[in-house]
Order: sequence, then structure tokens, then C-alpha cells
Amino acid sequence: MAGAVTAAVNVPSAASAAPNGAAFASLNTAPRHPASPVKPAAAEVRTTSALSADRFSLATRKVAFAQADEATAAKKAAAKIAARKAAARKAAAQRAAARKAAQQRAAVGSSGSPRQVAQAMLGQFGWSGSQYGCLVPLWGKESGWSTSASNPSSGAYGIPQALPGNKMSSAGPDWQSNPATQIKWGLQYIQSTYGSPCGAWSHEQSAGWY
Repeated sequence: MAGAVTAAVNVPSAASAAPNGAAFASLNTAPRHPASPVKPAAAEVRTTSALSADRFSLATRKVAFAQADEATAAKKAAAKIAARKAAARKAAAQRAAARKAAQQRAAVGSSGSPRQVAQAMLGQFGWSGSQYGCLVPLWGKESGWSTSASNPSSGAYGIPQALPGNKMSSAGPDWQSNPATQIKWGLQYIQSTYGSPCGAWSHEQSAGWY
């Protein structure tokens, strides 16, 4: 009986007697399920978020810098335009002041006696008051400072004794009677021919005419 029990115990079962390879085969043929996606660790998520935030911040700063540069350029352009306008206004004001001064000088030069008119006009030609001392005897000898003085032999006319008299029309249509017109023409003639009243007077004294 003891031997029979031992034999029964030692006999391997069908399952335990199956080769190991068969067991592995049964395992390999078992159905497989797809692996679940691996979730990133919290630290990796934080790092990625930080990098994204840094990139966004850098892009934002670049846009801000570009806008600041554009604003600076616009301000500089506006400042240049304002400076040009200011310079133009200043130049216009200077021209207006010069015209007003010329009108005032002309007003002064067109009033008073012929000698006073001539004295007032000297500055318009860049001459000092000392030239008046030469102009007085020059035209005193030529015409006696008379607007209607006429030389019957030559046809010279007026205070400066223009030859012919109608040359003075270049200074104004009233050249026959207006002392200011005659004097203006006479001073222009003296300046272009002798340089100054004293130069004309010197020639008058040496040649008897100017």
C-alpha cells in the first residue's frame, strides 16, 4: 500500500508534464492591449511652459522695441519738419521786416526838400553821410537842385542833368517833376559810373562835367 501511494504521488500530472515551451506558447498567444501613453512628468510640463512663456516674452519685447524705434523715428521726422517750418517763418519775417524798412526809407526819402530827399537816400546805396558833402556842390553846379533845370545846348534835364532827360523814366514815370525819382536815378548813375558822389564830384572838378 505504501508503494502504491508513492507511485501515485510521483506520477506527474498532464499539466505539469507539458513542456515549458508549450506554456510560453500559450502565453505568447494571449491577446495584447495597447500600451497607455506615458504622461510627462510634472517637472517636464513646468519646463515646457516656462520655455513657451520665455519665447512669448521675447517676441513681445521685440515688438515693443520695434514700436519704440518707429515712434522715435516719427518724433525725429516731426522735429525736422517743425524746424524747417520755423526757419521758413523766420525767413518770411525777416523779408517782411526788410520790405517794411525799405518802405520806411522810401517814405523818408520821398519827402522834404530835394536836398533832404537826397541825404535820406544815401544809406540805400551804402554810402555814409560824408558823401552828402560832395553831392551838394555837384548837383548845385549842374542844376541848382531844380527838377525843371534844362540845358538848352545839350538837352540835359533835371537835378542830375540826365542826358537825355527821359533816361530817368527807368526810375519812375514821374521823372519830369518828382525830385525823388530824379535823385534816385541820379544816385544810381553816380554809383555805376563813379562809385560815389565824391568820385563824381572829383571828376566834375577836373573835367567840368560828370
